[in-house]
Amino acid sequence: MGAQRDIGTFVVWDYVVFASMLLISAAIGIYYAFAGGGQQTSKDFLMGGRRMTAVPVALSLSASFMSAVTVLGTPAEIYRFGIMYSIFAITYFFVVVISAEVFLPVFYKLGITSTYEYLELRFNRCVRLCGTVLFIVQTILYTGIVIYAPALALNQVTGFDLWGAVVATGVVCTFYCTLGGLKAVIWTDVFQVGIMIAGFASVIIQSAVIQGGINGILNDAYNGGRLNFWNFNPNPLQRHTFWTIIIGGTFTWTSIYGTNQSQVQRYISCKSRFQAKLSLYINLVGLWIILVCSVFCGLALYSRYHDCDPWTAKKVSAADQLMPYLVLDILRDYPGVPGLFVACAYSGTLSTVSSSINALAAVTVEDLIKPRFRSLSERSLSWISQGMSVLYGALCIGMAALASLMGTLLQAALSIFGMVGGPLLGLFSLGILVPFANSIGALLGLLAGFAISLWVGIGAQLYPPLPERTLPLPLEIYGCNSTYNRTDLMTATAMPFSTSAFQVHNIERTPLMDNWYSLSYLYFSTLGTLTTIIVGMLISLSTGGRKQNLDPRFLLTKQDFLSNFDIFKKKQHDISYKSHPVEDLGTDNPAFNHIELNFTDQRGKVNGTRL
Repeated sequence: MGAQRDIGTFVVWDYVVFASMLLISAAIGIYYAFAGGGQQTSKDFLMGGRRMTAVPVALSLSASFMSAVTVLGTPAEIYRFGIMYSIFAITYFFVVVISAEVFLPVFYKLGITSTYEYLELRFNRCVRLCGTVLFIVQTILYTGIVIYAPALALNQVTGFDLWGAVVATGVVCTFYCTLGGLKAVIWTDVFQVGIMIAGFASVIIQSAVIQGGINGILNDAYNGGRLNFWNFNPNPLQRHTFWTIIIGGTFTWTSIYGTNQSQVQRYISCKSRFQAKLSLYINLVGLWIILVCSVFCGLALYSRYHDCDPWTAKKVSAADQLMPYLVLDILRDYPGVPGLFVACAYSGTLSTVSSSINALAAVTVEDLIKPRFRSLSERSLSWISQGMSVLYGALCIGMAALASLMGTLLQAALSIFGMVGGPLLGLFSLGILVPFANSIGALLGLLAGFAISLWVGIGAQLYPPLPERTLPLPLEIYGCNSTYNRTDLMTATAMPFSTSAFQVHNIERTPLMDNWYSLSYLYFSTLGTLTTIIVGMLISLSTGGRKQNLDPRFLLTKQDFLSNFDIFKKKQHDISYKSHPVEDLGTDNPAFNHIELNFTDQRGKVNGTRL
């Protein structure tokens, strides 16, 4: 640790800032536990009583997938690979449009709590259970890592106590989730987005001051070849190119925004469909702002260390630690500001973890408990939901402890997101877009998609792709007043970029590894989705999928798109909340013209036969 003491350390004020962030979050939870009569029903607890408005929901959506992995990881990504990553701005646009126009209308008009309820309505019980189990496993794994990774990075640079941080974040999160339900999750997220932007802003402003303005930063980046926007190489093996980011990124992120319970649950909690769509579109602006901030932080990192890379010089042991290192380096004269940055990284963690916990509780109650025990009262369901929150909070802290043992499996678990999310996205797409898909096709499609994406994903972990696939840009250390022996440096630069413990070394590379396993990680999800859809369609056709009698509510219809324009015809009115919308389908007033009227009449008949 001796070498690191020259960059400043944590002082009392930093701990004060950090602790106050945790306290305010907890206070919001206590407030929502008692405000407005508390959490009477499980619907209040899990869905905010379906009375939320667009702006807080939008901020909350932005916050929860901007975890500490984003705060610490994106700047390091820009520092090593250049500004290519910012093409995600276009990806986010596609993702939001697809989520708002394809998935949201169907989920919203069915008024469901758990997205997996849809799978039972559209297919059958078994498909729903598969979806639920996959989601629970994926989310617990992911959440453990999201708690542990930033704690480790910050601990190694700032000496911030590791387990203190892990347990404190886990406990505070569980606390406000359990007391305040979805409302508390959404409002703490709003507060945490504020903190994240403040943390980013402090770094960007101070860097600009030190490095001679934004122009100085951009000049350094340009000279270091970091402004490499355009790489139109269509090769799917290249890690980040224009196409992998647009196509692969869209699939990966749509599986998060369109079908992941922790996101869907929030926009369904809006009070009208218009507000729900609005929240997604406002969230797009939030995503762009956070992306721009983290890209600028990455360029500031490069500008500051362009001639003395702390990673190669063994000052930090992993790329994730570059960002906290920079903060302690440039902000050491301002007590409390490094604490603000740590609070910023942890806000990312808290918001992700809290939404995961709430979503896991929702899925468990809706999919596993309600169908088994029909007789439970709303009051007891509300208590069970709270118990579930505590349980999952504890599980996530446990997963964080596991992640510490597995240390190097971080990347493995992050690609689990693509591996599981892809097939699930395919499953929902089959249900919503393919009228003739049936449950056999859906199940086999899901299995096929899952098998293929697991195969590629695990292969890529064992035999990581070669550097010419990932194209890391050069990092220099000629500017360090260094007293190292030369050999030390060589080993540091040749460091392998994959972080897998399972890596198989010095082995003859076969064509299978060089081509199939080197697939860009963004395509894992795409592969899973497309396999699921194609297999599902073929099998459904061959098992008589065209003969089934389907309720049009379960599909995306032309009606859903056209109703975007109803706003211009007539003022929006809130949908009445019945527990099972049968006649009132949540379509905005069908009395606009005769065609829609007939349409609803037929629907009524269909419902009559089904019920």
